[in-house]
This record gives sequence, C-alpha cells and structure tokens, in this order.
Amino acid sequence: MKNDFHDGVNKGVAPVTYGQGDRPPRGDYSRARADYSCEQDMARYTEADHETYRRLYARQLRQLPGLACQAFIDAVEQLGAPDRIPRFSDISARLSKATGWQIVGVPGLIPEEAFFALLAQRKFPVTDWIRTPEEFDYVVEPDVFHDLFGHVPLLFNPVFADYMQAYGAGGLKASRLDACELLARLYWYTVEFGLIDTPQGLRAYGAGILSSAGELRHAVLSPEPQRIAFDLQRLMRTLYKIDSYQAGYFVIDSFRQLFDATAPDFTPVYAAVRQQPLVEAGIVLDGERCFTPAG
Repeated sequence: MKNDFHDGVNKGVAPVTYGQGDRPPRGDYSRARADYSCEQDMARYTEADHETYRRLYARQLRQLPGLACQAFIDAVEQLGAPDRIPRFSDISARLSKATGWQIVGVPGLIPEEAFFALLAQRKFPVTDWIRTPEEFDYVVEPDVFHDLFGHVPLLFNPVFADYMQAYGAGGLKASRLDACELLARLYWYTVEFGLIDTPQGLRAYGAGILSSAGELRHAVLSPEPQRIAFDLQRLMRTLYKIDSYQAGYFVIDSFRQLFDATAPDFTPVYAAVRQQPLVEAGIVLDGERCFTPAG
C-alpha cells in the first residue's frame, strides 16, 4: 500500500530538488516569480476540480475524530467552505490575524532554498493544481488538497506556526552546511508524519498522515508500525520510506517540546549525527520508549 502521495522531491523534505528527479515536475512554472510563488488562477478550476476537492475533504473530515489531534480538528474549519477549492487570499486573511502567516501559491515542487526562504518569512507555499479524478486515491506529488488540508490548519496554532518559521530559517543555514538531508528527516518525521501523545491517546498531526485515506488509521491504530519517543538526533539518523505506509513514527509530547528541541543551533547536532550510524525505518534501538496504538 502507498501513501496518497510520495516522491523523492517533495517540497523541502528531500535533498533532491525539482528538475533533478526521474521526471519533470508537474505544474506551469512559467507563471512563477523569482521566489517561485505565483497567483492562484481561480478561473482555471473546473466544476470537476471543485467536486474532487469536495470529495477529498469530506472523506478526510470523517476520519478525524479519535485519530487527529484536537488542535488540527479545531482549526480545519478555518479553511472555509468545504465544497469548493478556497481562495488562498481568504485563508491568508484569517491566518495573518491568528499567527502572522500567509499562504502563497506555487506551481508545484520548488527548490529547497526557495522553500526554506518562504517559511522563514512566514509564508507557506501551497501547490495550486488539484489531482484528477483518476488520481483520487493516489497522487504522485502534493496537490492543493494535500497542502491545504494537511498543512495549513496547524499554522493557526501559535507554537506550531513558530516551529515552521524556525524550520525555514534553519533550512537556509543547513543548505550552507551541507545538512539538508538531515533536516529533511526532521521535516518528514514531524511536519509530514508526526504523532503526538495526548491525554486521550496517540493522535496524528503530520500532514502526510492527515491528508491520506489510509495512513491515518495505519499510523494511529495499526499494530504494525513502531512509534518511538521523539529524540532529535535519533530522528535525524533515521531513514524513511517514500512509497509505502511508514514503518515507524516519532511521538512528541507537545508542540512546545518540538519547538524547544529544535530551537538551538543545529551545527553541533549535525556534527554529532554524522558520527553515528544510520537507522532503518521501523527499527527500535535498545532503551527506547515506544508507544502502543491508540484504542
């Protein structure tokens, strides 16, 4: 089984940038500005596009209770009416008031440094095209539904919003230290596929989980994957899978823990990680604290 999207060139989560993979990126890059942002062309969306968005939204919304973290559930309504692809400017107006963020359109996958620079400015890049009906259950790279539904709601949470800006600033530094691969693993196991321990049990906060038809239940309920307590260096040593459900997840206690753990200078962290062996996904090391599935 596969995630709803997978690719080695996802925005900001892999050392390969668009144009260097085994196929051209999707999207019209002639519309992009120097920072890779572009205007959202609302007139381009067809009624079939809006129907695809509505069906995707309805399917994922039904799955959230008992599986998604409450901060996400509380914020998802900020996306606006679920029956049409929303205007990015409308969401940005609400988001700016809440946490000072805005969303900007991009044609698709963008280079790492452009991605980091936008985050550092509290701008989240959202792909503006949507998958076709034939790709309803599986799309190769992130589309507007994944980016909006999966990523944007938690930007309304002040602590998580600050974490995302700090990640962007850290990414710009990592590119100068040849450490983007290590930072990619942090993004993958937190922003995309993170779990959080709550009084009600494990819940998902990662966008790759929350926007997936199947991975949400797999991540929170299945006995198959390992769920390991968050540890920054351990996480940066851990490989990940891009073409299947994850074999392992990392669990934070709170968004504050995540922010505090990643706030210091990563230069010594990168040096320490490079002295240690890599770990395959789903492996539990001696002495590690693991979590049981929810329910």
